[in-house]
Amino acid sequence: MKAVKTLLSLLLAAVLVAAVPTVHAVESDYTAVEPIRFNNPDFIRGMDVSSVISLEQSGVKYYDENGVEKDLFRILSENGVNYIRVRVWNRPYDAEGKGFGGGNSDVEKAAEIGRRAAKYGMKLLVDFHYSDFWADPGKQKAPAEWSGLSVAQKAQKVYDFTLGALTAIKNAGADIGMVQVGNETTNGVCGVYDWADRAQIFNAGASAVRAFDKDVLVAIHFTDPQKTDVIKWLTDQLDVYKVDYDVLATSYYPYWHGSLSNLTAVLDYAAEKYGKLGMVAETSYANTLTDTDSHPNTVAVGANDQGADLLWDFSVQGQADEVRGVMNAVNNVSGGKGLGVFYWEGAWITVGDTTGLQGDALTEQIEKNKTLWEENGSGWAASYSAAYDPDDAGKWYGGSAVDNQAFFDSKGRALPSLRVFRDVLPAIWGDVDGDRTVDVSDAAIIQRYEVGIPTAVGEAQIACGDVNADGEVDVLDATWIQRYDADLPAPERIGTEIM
Repeated sequence: MKAVKTLLSLLLAAVLVAAVPTVHAVESDYTAVEPIRFNNPDFIRGMDVSSVISLEQSGVKYYDENGVEKDLFRILSENGVNYIRVRVWNRPYDAEGKGFGGGNSDVEKAAEIGRRAAKYGMKLLVDFHYSDFWADPGKQKAPAEWSGLSVAQKAQKVYDFTLGALTAIKNAGADIGMVQVGNETTNGVCGVYDWADRAQIFNAGASAVRAFDKDVLVAIHFTDPQKTDVIKWLTDQLDVYKVDYDVLATSYYPYWHGSLSNLTAVLDYAAEKYGKLGMVAETSYANTLTDTDSHPNTVAVGANDQGADLLWDFSVQGQADEVRGVMNAVNNVSGGKGLGVFYWEGAWITVGDTTGLQGDALTEQIEKNKTLWEENGSGWAASYSAAYDPDDAGKWYGGSAVDNQAFFDSKGRALPSLRVFRDVLPAIWGDVDGDRTVDVSDAAIIQRYEVGIPTAVGEAQIACGDVNADGEVDVLDATWIQRYDADLPAPERIGTEIM
Protein backbone atom coordinates (compact mmCIF):
# COMPACT_ATOMS: atom_id res chain seq x y z
CA MET A 1 0.00 0.00 0.00
CA LYS A 2 2.83 2.41 0.85
CA ALA A 3 4.35 1.85 -2.60
CA VAL A 4 1.01 2.60 -4.23
CA LYS A 5 0.67 5.80 -2.22
CA THR A 6 4.19 6.89 -3.16
CA LEU A 7 3.54 6.27 -6.85
CA LEU A 8 0.28 8.19 -6.69
CA SER A 9 2.06 11.05 -4.92
CA LEU A 10 4.72 11.26 -7.66
CA LEU A 11 2.08 11.24 -10.39
CA LEU A 12 0.10 13.93 -8.62
CA ALA A 13 3.21 16.03 -8.18
CA ALA A 14 3.88 15.99 -11.91
CA VAL A 15 0.31 16.95 -12.74
CA LEU A 16 -0.18 19.58 -10.05
CA VAL A 17 3.11 21.37 -10.54
CA ALA A 18 2.32 21.74 -14.23
CA ALA A 19 -1.35 22.59 -13.97
CA VAL A 20 -2.11 24.20 -10.60
CA PRO A 21 -0.86 27.66 -9.63
CA THR A 22 0.96 27.82 -6.32
CA VAL A 23 -1.03 29.27 -3.44
CA HIS A 24 1.35 30.93 -1.02
CA ALA A 25 0.64 30.76 2.68
CA VAL A 26 -0.03 34.02 4.47
CA GLU A 27 2.40 34.76 7.28
CA SER A 28 0.50 35.58 10.47
CA ASP A 29 0.53 34.95 14.20
CA TYR A 30 -3.25 34.52 14.15
CA THR A 31 -4.42 31.41 15.95
CA ALA A 32 -7.89 30.12 15.18
CA VAL A 33 -10.32 30.81 17.99
CA GLU A 34 -12.02 28.02 19.90
CA PRO A 35 -15.22 26.95 18.13
CA ILE A 36 -18.63 27.62 19.69
CA ARG A 37 -21.41 25.04 19.89
CA PHE A 38 -24.19 27.38 18.82
CA ASN A 39 -27.56 26.69 20.41
CA ASN A 40 -29.23 28.36 17.45
CA PRO A 41 -28.25 26.56 14.22
CA ASP A 42 -28.90 29.78 12.27
CA PHE A 43 -26.76 31.96 14.55
CA ILE A 44 -26.03 35.24 12.79
CA ARG A 45 -22.38 36.04 12.12
CA GLY A 46 -23.04 39.42 10.59
CA MET A 47 -21.32 42.60 9.50
CA ASP A 48 -22.43 46.16 8.83
CA VAL A 49 -20.75 47.54 5.68
CA SER A 50 -23.02 50.53 5.05
CA SER A 51 -20.21 52.79 3.81
CA VAL A 52 -18.83 50.38 1.19
CA ILE A 53 -20.27 52.03 -1.93
CA SER A 54 -18.94 55.46 -1.00
CA LEU A 55 -15.57 53.88 -0.23
CA GLU A 56 -15.47 52.17 -3.60
CA GLN A 57 -16.41 55.44 -5.29
CA SER A 58 -13.38 56.91 -3.51
CA GLY A 59 -11.09 54.30 -5.06
CA VAL A 60 -10.98 51.71 -2.29
CA LYS A 61 -10.50 48.13 -3.45
CA TYR A 62 -10.70 44.95 -1.41
CA TYR A 63 -8.46 41.89 -1.51
CA ASP A 64 -8.61 38.51 0.15
CA GLU A 65 -5.93 37.42 2.57
CA ASN A 66 -3.75 36.22 -0.30
CA GLY A 67 -3.89 39.58 -2.06
CA VAL A 68 -6.42 38.61 -4.76
CA GLU A 69 -8.82 41.45 -5.60
CA LYS A 70 -12.44 40.39 -5.11
CA ASP A 71 -15.87 41.80 -4.43
CA LEU A 72 -16.02 42.67 -0.72
CA PHE A 73 -19.17 40.59 -0.31
CA ARG A 74 -17.47 37.53 -1.74
CA ILE A 75 -14.56 37.95 0.68
CA LEU A 76 -16.94 38.25 3.62
CA SER A 77 -18.95 35.21 2.56
CA GLU A 78 -15.83 33.11 2.04
CA ASN A 79 -14.78 33.96 5.60
CA GLY A 80 -18.06 32.89 7.21
CA VAL A 81 -20.13 36.08 7.33
CA ASN A 82 -23.76 35.08 6.72
CA TYR A 83 -25.69 38.33 7.25
CA ILE A 84 -25.18 41.96 6.20
CA ARG A 85 -26.52 45.00 8.05
CA VAL A 86 -27.17 48.28 6.26
CA ARG A 87 -28.37 51.61 7.68
CA VAL A 88 -30.96 53.73 5.92
CA TRP A 89 -31.37 57.48 6.30
CA ASN A 90 -34.28 59.28 4.74
CA ARG A 91 -32.49 62.02 2.82
CA PRO A 92 -28.82 62.49 3.77
CA TYR A 93 -28.30 65.41 1.38
CA ASP A 94 -28.51 69.19 1.53
CA ALA A 95 -30.73 71.33 -0.71
CA GLU A 96 -28.16 71.11 -3.53
CA GLY A 97 -27.85 67.33 -3.30
CA LYS A 98 -24.50 67.34 -1.47
CA GLY A 99 -24.16 64.25 0.70
CA PHE A 100 -23.83 64.42 4.46
CA GLY A 101 -21.24 61.60 4.54
CA GLY A 102 -21.19 58.38 6.52
CA GLY A 103 -21.65 56.54 3.24
CA ASN A 104 -24.55 58.78 2.17
CA SER A 105 -26.66 55.84 3.27
CA ASP A 106 -29.94 56.24 1.43
CA VAL A 107 -32.44 53.68 0.16
CA GLU A 108 -30.71 53.38 -3.21
CA LYS A 109 -27.39 52.41 -1.64
CA ALA A 110 -29.09 49.99 0.72
CA ALA A 111 -30.73 48.30 -2.26
CA GLU A 112 -27.39 47.88 -4.04
CA ILE A 113 -25.74 46.54 -0.90
CA GLY A 114 -28.62 44.11 -0.41
CA ARG A 115 -28.36 42.92 -4.00
CA ARG A 116 -24.64 42.24 -3.70
CA ALA A 117 -25.07 40.48 -0.37
CA ALA A 118 -27.74 38.17 -1.79
CA LYS A 119 -25.45 37.29 -4.69
CA TYR A 120 -23.17 35.59 -2.18
CA GLY A 121 -25.93 34.00 -0.13
CA MET A 122 -26.16 36.54 2.68
CA LYS A 123 -29.38 37.86 4.19
CA LEU A 124 -29.93 41.55 4.93
CA LEU A 125 -30.82 43.44 8.10
CA VAL A 126 -32.21 46.87 7.21
CA ASP A 127 -31.49 49.42 9.93
CA PHE A 128 -33.89 52.37 9.70
CA HIS A 129 -32.68 55.41 11.64
CA TYR A 130 -35.80 57.48 10.83
CA SER A 131 -33.48 60.44 10.53
CA ASP A 132 -31.51 62.17 7.78
CA PHE A 133 -28.18 61.40 9.48
CA TRP A 134 -26.73 59.62 12.51
CA ALA A 135 -29.26 58.58 15.16
CA ASP A 136 -27.81 57.38 18.47
CA PRO A 137 -28.46 57.70 22.23
CA GLY A 138 -27.36 61.35 22.11
CA LYS A 139 -29.57 62.45 19.24
CA GLN A 140 -32.76 61.18 17.66
CA LYS A 141 -33.65 63.94 15.22
CA ALA A 142 -36.55 63.39 12.84
CA PRO A 143 -35.99 63.79 9.09
CA ALA A 144 -36.07 67.44 8.03
CA GLU A 145 -39.14 66.85 5.86
CA TRP A 146 -41.03 65.53 8.91
CA SER A 147 -40.22 68.41 11.25
CA GLY A 148 -43.30 70.01 12.76
CA LEU A 149 -45.49 66.95 12.23
CA SER A 150 -47.60 65.50 15.02
CA VAL A 151 -46.70 62.10 16.44
CA ALA A 152 -49.58 60.50 14.54
CA GLN A 153 -48.41 62.13 11.31
CA LYS A 154 -44.83 60.96 11.93
CA ALA A 155 -46.11 57.44 12.55
CA GLN A 156 -47.84 57.45 9.17
CA LYS A 157 -44.64 58.72 7.52
CA VAL A 158 -42.69 55.95 9.24
CA TYR A 159 -45.12 53.35 7.93
CA ASP A 160 -45.04 54.65 4.37
CA PHE A 161 -41.28 55.15 4.26
CA THR A 162 -40.54 51.74 5.76
CA LEU A 163 -42.84 49.84 3.43
CA GLY A 164 -41.68 51.74 0.35
CA ALA A 165 -37.98 51.34 1.17
CA LEU A 166 -38.27 47.62 1.91
CA THR A 167 -40.13 47.07 -1.35
CA ALA A 168 -37.44 48.91 -3.32
CA ILE A 169 -34.62 46.99 -1.59
CA LYS A 170 -36.32 43.65 -2.20
CA ASN A 171 -37.00 44.51 -5.84
CA ALA A 172 -33.27 45.12 -6.29
CA GLY A 173 -32.67 41.47 -5.37
CA ALA A 174 -31.97 41.61 -1.62
CA ASP A 175 -32.96 38.78 0.73
CA ILE A 176 -34.33 40.74 3.69
CA GLY A 177 -34.48 38.75 6.91
CA MET A 178 -34.73 41.40 9.60
CA VAL A 179 -35.58 45.08 10.08
CA GLN A 180 -34.62 47.49 12.85
CA VAL A 181 -37.29 50.09 13.56
CA GLY A 182 -34.92 52.73 14.89
CA ASN A 183 -31.23 52.84 15.75
CA GLU A 184 -29.95 52.92 19.36
CA THR A 185 -33.32 54.19 20.56
CA THR A 186 -32.46 54.15 24.28
CA ASN A 187 -33.61 57.76 24.77
CA GLY A 188 -36.02 58.33 21.89
CA VAL A 189 -36.82 57.73 18.24
CA CYS A 190 -37.64 60.02 15.32
CA GLY A 191 -37.67 63.12 17.51
CA VAL A 192 -40.15 61.76 20.07
CA TYR A 193 -39.28 60.80 23.64
CA ASP A 194 -42.43 60.07 25.66
CA TRP A 195 -43.03 56.34 25.81
CA ALA A 196 -46.58 56.43 24.50
CA ASP A 197 -45.28 58.43 21.52
CA ARG A 198 -42.30 56.14 20.99
CA ALA A 199 -44.61 53.15 20.92
CA GLN A 200 -46.59 54.73 18.08
CA ILE A 201 -43.41 55.11 16.04
CA PHE A 202 -42.16 51.61 16.81
CA ASN A 203 -45.50 50.03 15.99
CA ALA A 204 -45.84 52.00 12.76
CA GLY A 205 -42.50 50.63 11.61
CA ALA A 206 -43.39 47.12 12.78
CA SER A 207 -46.76 47.25 11.00
CA ALA A 208 -45.00 48.17 7.77
CA VAL A 209 -42.63 45.22 8.17
CA ARG A 210 -45.53 42.84 8.82
CA ALA A 211 -47.32 44.16 5.74
CA PHE A 212 -44.16 43.72 3.70
CA ASP A 213 -43.43 40.14 4.81
CA LYS A 214 -44.77 38.48 7.95
CA ASP A 215 -41.70 36.24 8.15
CA VAL A 216 -39.24 39.14 8.46
CA LEU A 217 -38.09 39.72 12.05
CA VAL A 218 -38.63 43.09 13.73
CA ALA A 219 -35.87 44.34 16.05
CA ILE A 220 -35.83 47.11 18.66
CA HIS A 221 -32.34 48.46 19.25
CA PHE A 222 -31.07 49.90 22.55
CA THR A 223 -27.57 50.41 23.87
CA ASP A 224 -25.72 50.76 27.23
CA PRO A 225 -26.12 47.14 28.44
CA GLN A 226 -23.79 48.04 31.34
CA LYS A 227 -26.81 49.87 32.80
CA THR A 228 -28.55 46.56 33.37
CA ASP A 229 -31.50 47.88 35.37
CA VAL A 230 -32.12 50.66 32.84
CA ILE A 231 -32.23 48.26 29.90
CA LYS A 232 -34.51 45.90 31.82
CA TRP A 233 -36.83 48.87 32.52
CA LEU A 234 -36.80 49.85 28.84
CA THR A 235 -37.67 46.27 27.92
CA ASP A 236 -40.57 46.43 30.38
CA GLN A 237 -41.82 49.62 28.69
CA LEU A 238 -41.96 47.81 25.37
CA ASP A 239 -44.37 45.39 27.01
CA VAL A 240 -46.35 48.04 28.87
CA TYR A 241 -46.96 49.98 25.66
CA LYS A 242 -47.62 46.83 23.59
CA VAL A 243 -44.79 47.33 21.11
CA ASP A 244 -44.76 44.66 18.42
CA TYR A 245 -41.27 43.19 17.96
CA ASP A 246 -39.36 39.91 17.85
CA VAL A 247 -35.76 40.76 18.71
CA LEU A 248 -34.23 42.84 21.49
CA ALA A 249 -30.97 44.19 20.07
CA THR A 250 -28.23 46.10 21.84
CA SER A 251 -24.93 47.67 20.92
CA TYR A 252 -21.91 46.28 22.77
CA TYR A 253 -18.65 48.17 22.55
CA PRO A 254 -16.38 46.97 25.37
CA TYR A 255 -14.82 50.44 25.65
CA TRP A 256 -18.12 51.73 27.05
CA HIS A 257 -20.65 48.96 27.63
CA GLY A 258 -19.44 46.92 30.56
CA SER A 259 -18.83 43.22 30.85
CA LEU A 260 -19.89 40.29 28.73
CA SER A 261 -21.94 39.08 31.70
CA ASN A 262 -23.88 42.41 31.61
CA LEU A 263 -24.58 41.74 27.96
CA THR A 264 -25.90 38.26 28.55
CA ALA A 265 -27.98 39.45 31.50
CA VAL A 266 -29.98 42.09 29.60
CA LEU A 267 -30.68 39.73 26.70
CA ASP A 268 -31.57 36.96 29.16
CA TYR A 269 -34.15 39.21 30.75
CA ALA A 270 -36.00 39.78 27.48
CA ALA A 271 -35.73 36.09 26.61
CA GLU A 272 -36.93 34.72 29.94
CA LYS A 273 -39.64 37.27 30.78
CA TYR A 274 -40.96 38.11 27.32
CA GLY A 275 -39.78 35.28 25.06
CA LYS A 276 -37.81 37.60 22.80
CA LEU A 277 -34.77 36.74 20.74
CA GLY A 278 -31.61 38.66 21.62
CA MET A 279 -28.70 39.90 19.57
CA VAL A 280 -25.85 42.39 19.37
CA ALA A 281 -26.56 44.83 16.55
CA GLU A 282 -23.16 46.51 16.79
CA THR A 283 -19.75 45.64 18.19
CA SER A 284 -16.15 46.30 17.14
CA TYR A 285 -12.60 46.21 18.45
CA ALA A 286 -9.32 47.80 17.43
CA ASN A 287 -6.62 45.59 15.92
CA THR A 288 -4.05 48.37 16.41
CA LEU A 289 -3.84 51.84 17.95
CA THR A 290 -2.25 53.20 14.77
CA ASP A 291 -4.22 55.61 12.58
CA THR A 292 -4.05 55.44 8.77
CA ASP A 293 -5.97 58.46 7.47
CA SER A 294 -5.00 61.34 9.82
CA HIS A 295 -8.55 61.63 11.15
CA PRO A 296 -8.79 60.89 14.91
CA ASN A 297 -9.96 57.39 15.77
CA THR A 298 -12.50 56.40 18.39
CA VAL A 299 -9.90 54.09 19.91
CA ALA A 300 -6.35 55.45 20.02
CA VAL A 301 -3.49 55.99 22.45
CA GLY A 302 -5.08 57.84 25.34
CA ALA A 303 -8.62 57.45 23.99
CA ASN A 304 -10.79 54.47 25.02
CA ASP A 305 -7.70 52.25 25.27
CA GLN A 306 -7.97 51.44 28.98
CA GLY A 307 -10.64 49.70 31.04
CA ALA A 308 -11.43 46.65 33.09
CA ASP A 309 -13.65 45.20 30.35
CA LEU A 310 -11.03 45.42 27.61
CA LEU A 311 -10.06 41.78 27.92
CA TRP A 312 -8.17 41.53 24.66
CA ASP A 313 -4.99 42.94 23.16
CA PHE A 314 -5.23 45.62 20.49
CA SER A 315 -4.00 43.22 17.84
CA VAL A 316 -5.28 41.08 14.99
CA GLN A 317 -5.63 38.20 17.43
CA GLY A 318 -7.31 40.41 20.01
CA GLN A 319 -9.84 41.61 17.44
CA ALA A 320 -10.80 38.01 16.61
CA ASP A 321 -10.94 37.07 20.30
CA GLU A 322 -13.32 39.96 21.05
CA VAL A 323 -15.71 38.86 18.33
CA ARG A 324 -15.59 35.30 19.59
CA GLY A 325 -16.21 36.50 23.16
CA VAL A 326 -19.26 38.55 22.18
CA MET A 327 -20.69 35.70 20.12
CA ASN A 328 -20.25 33.34 23.04
CA ALA A 329 -22.00 35.79 25.40
CA VAL A 330 -25.00 35.98 23.06
CA ASN A 331 -24.99 32.21 22.60
CA ASN A 332 -25.33 31.89 26.38
CA VAL A 333 -28.74 33.63 26.34
CA SER A 334 -31.42 31.42 27.89
CA GLY A 335 -33.49 29.00 25.88
CA GLY A 336 -31.34 29.16 22.75
CA LYS A 337 -32.71 32.65 22.07
CA GLY A 338 -29.32 34.17 21.31
CA LEU A 339 -29.81 35.17 17.68
CA GLY A 340 -26.42 36.51 16.65
CA VAL A 341 -23.88 39.32 16.44
CA PHE A 342 -23.18 42.06 13.90
CA TYR A 343 -19.78 43.71 13.67
CA TRP A 344 -20.04 47.40 12.89
CA GLU A 345 -18.43 48.76 9.69
CA GLY A 346 -15.75 46.10 9.43
CA ALA A 347 -14.61 47.35 6.01
CA TRP A 348 -14.44 51.11 6.69
CA ILE A 349 -10.78 51.69 5.93
CA THR A 350 -8.94 54.82 4.83
CA VAL A 351 -9.45 56.22 1.35
CA GLY A 352 -5.75 57.15 1.28
CA ASP A 353 -3.06 55.82 3.61
CA THR A 354 -1.11 58.53 5.44
CA THR A 355 1.03 56.12 7.46
CA GLY A 356 4.67 57.22 7.56
CA LEU A 357 4.14 60.34 5.45
CA GLN A 358 5.63 63.65 6.50
CA GLY A 359 5.77 67.26 5.37
CA ASP A 360 4.37 68.08 1.93
CA ALA A 361 3.63 64.43 1.14
CA LEU A 362 1.45 64.14 4.25
CA THR A 363 -0.32 67.42 3.58
CA GLU A 364 -1.01 66.45 -0.02
CA GLN A 365 -2.48 63.06 0.93
CA ILE A 366 -4.67 64.57 3.64
CA GLU A 367 -6.07 67.08 1.16
CA LYS A 368 -6.81 64.27 -1.30
CA ASN A 369 -8.59 62.38 1.46
CA LYS A 370 -10.65 65.41 2.43
CA THR A 371 -11.76 65.85 -1.16
CA LEU A 372 -12.92 62.23 -1.35
CA TRP A 373 -14.71 62.43 2.01
CA GLU A 374 -16.57 65.49 0.80
CA GLU A 375 -17.35 64.37 -2.75
CA ASN A 376 -18.28 60.74 -2.05
CA GLY A 377 -19.35 60.72 1.59
CA SER A 378 -16.66 58.21 2.50
CA GLY A 379 -15.80 59.89 5.82
CA TRP A 380 -17.98 59.77 8.91
CA ALA A 381 -19.37 63.19 7.99
CA ALA A 382 -18.96 65.84 5.30
CA SER A 383 -19.16 69.58 5.86
CA TYR A 384 -22.53 69.60 4.09
CA SER A 385 -24.03 67.84 7.12
CA ALA A 386 -24.08 71.24 8.84
CA ALA A 387 -27.36 71.85 7.03
CA TYR A 388 -28.95 69.18 9.23
CA ASP A 389 -26.61 68.69 12.21
CA PRO A 390 -24.67 71.95 12.72
CA ASP A 391 -23.56 71.32 16.31
CA ASP A 392 -21.89 67.95 15.83
CA ALA A 393 -21.27 66.48 12.38
CA GLY A 394 -21.24 69.88 10.71
CA LYS A 395 -18.50 71.01 13.08
CA TRP A 396 -16.34 67.90 13.50
CA TYR A 397 -16.66 66.35 10.04
CA GLY A 398 -13.86 64.22 8.56
CA GLY A 399 -12.68 60.72 7.73
CA SER A 400 -13.03 57.26 9.21
CA ALA A 401 -12.86 57.04 12.99
CA VAL A 402 -12.74 53.23 12.84
CA ASP A 403 -10.12 52.41 10.21
CA ASN A 404 -8.14 50.61 12.94
CA GLN A 405 -11.20 48.49 13.78
CA ALA A 406 -11.72 47.14 10.26
CA PHE A 407 -10.91 43.59 9.16
CA PHE A 408 -8.81 44.98 6.30
CA ASP A 409 -5.49 46.78 6.32
CA SER A 410 -5.00 50.27 4.91
CA LYS A 411 -4.52 48.82 1.40
CA GLY A 412 -7.76 46.83 1.55
CA ARG A 413 -6.23 43.41 2.18
CA ALA A 414 -8.16 41.10 4.50
CA LEU A 415 -6.59 40.54 7.91
CA PRO A 416 -6.40 37.01 9.32
CA SER A 417 -8.86 38.04 12.05
CA LEU A 418 -11.63 38.05 9.44
CA ARG A 419 -11.49 34.26 9.61
CA VAL A 420 -13.12 34.40 13.04
CA PHE A 421 -16.59 34.40 11.46
CA ARG A 422 -15.76 31.00 10.00
CA ASP A 423 -13.48 29.69 12.74
CA VAL A 424 -16.16 29.96 15.45
CA LEU A 425 -17.98 27.13 13.71
CA PRO A 426 -16.98 23.57 14.67
CA ALA A 427 -14.74 21.98 12.06
CA ILE A 428 -16.14 19.39 9.65
CA TRP A 429 -14.41 16.19 8.59
CA GLY A 430 -13.21 16.65 5.02
CA ASP A 431 -13.58 20.45 4.98
CA VAL A 432 -9.93 21.47 4.76
CA ASP A 433 -10.52 24.86 3.15
CA GLY A 434 -12.97 25.90 5.86
CA ASP A 435 -15.87 26.85 3.60
CA ARG A 436 -18.33 24.55 5.44
CA THR A 437 -18.68 22.23 2.44
CA VAL A 438 -16.81 19.08 1.44
CA ASP A 439 -16.01 18.90 -2.25
CA VAL A 440 -13.26 18.50 -4.83
CA SER A 441 -11.57 21.74 -3.76
CA ASP A 442 -10.79 20.08 -0.42
CA ALA A 443 -9.42 17.04 -2.23
CA ALA A 444 -7.19 19.29 -4.35
CA ILE A 445 -5.70 20.95 -1.26
CA ILE A 446 -4.92 17.57 0.26
CA GLN A 447 -3.26 16.51 -2.98
CA ARG A 448 -1.07 19.62 -2.97
CA TYR A 449 -0.24 19.12 0.69
CA GLU A 450 0.70 15.47 0.08
CA VAL A 451 3.32 16.40 -2.50
CA GLY A 452 4.70 19.43 -0.69
CA ILE A 453 3.09 22.23 -2.69
CA PRO A 454 2.44 25.20 -0.36
CA THR A 455 -1.16 26.01 0.50
CA ALA A 456 -2.83 28.80 2.44
CA VAL A 457 -4.35 26.23 4.82
CA GLY A 458 -2.93 25.73 8.31
CA GLU A 459 -2.08 22.40 9.87
CA ALA A 460 -5.19 22.42 12.09
CA GLN A 461 -7.43 22.70 9.06
CA ILE A 462 -5.43 20.11 7.12
CA ALA A 463 -6.04 17.68 10.00
CA CYS A 464 -9.75 17.77 9.12
CA GLY A 465 -8.81 15.85 5.99
CA ASP A 466 -8.18 12.57 7.80
CA VAL A 467 -11.53 11.22 6.71
CA ASN A 468 -10.59 7.55 6.81
CA ALA A 469 -9.30 7.87 10.40
CA ASP A 470 -5.92 6.27 9.76
CA GLY A 471 -3.97 9.07 11.42
CA GLU A 472 -2.64 10.50 8.16
CA VAL A 473 -3.85 13.08 5.64
CA ASP A 474 -2.92 11.83 2.22
CA VAL A 475 -4.07 11.00 -1.29
CA LEU A 476 -6.38 8.25 -0.05
CA ASP A 477 -8.34 10.82 1.94
CA ALA A 478 -8.52 12.99 -1.17
CA THR A 479 -9.95 10.05 -3.08
CA TRP A 480 -12.59 9.43 -0.42
CA ILE A 481 -13.59 13.09 -0.55
CA GLN A 482 -13.91 12.91 -4.34
CA ARG A 483 -16.16 9.86 -3.97
CA TYR A 484 -18.25 11.68 -1.34
CA ASP A 485 -18.64 14.67 -3.68
CA ALA A 486 -19.79 12.31 -6.44
CA ASP A 487 -22.38 10.65 -4.12
CA LEU A 488 -20.44 7.39 -4.07
CA PRO A 489 -19.94 5.32 -0.89
CA ALA A 490 -17.42 6.95 1.47
CA PRO A 491 -16.55 7.00 5.20
CA GLU A 492 -19.56 8.00 7.29
CA ARG A 493 -17.77 10.75 9.16
CA ILE A 494 -17.19 12.89 6.07
CA GLY A 495 -19.30 16.00 6.39
CA THR A 496 -19.94 15.59 10.13
CA GLU A 497 -18.76 18.00 12.82
CA ILE A 498 -15.55 17.15 14.65
CA MET A 499 -16.61 16.72 18.27
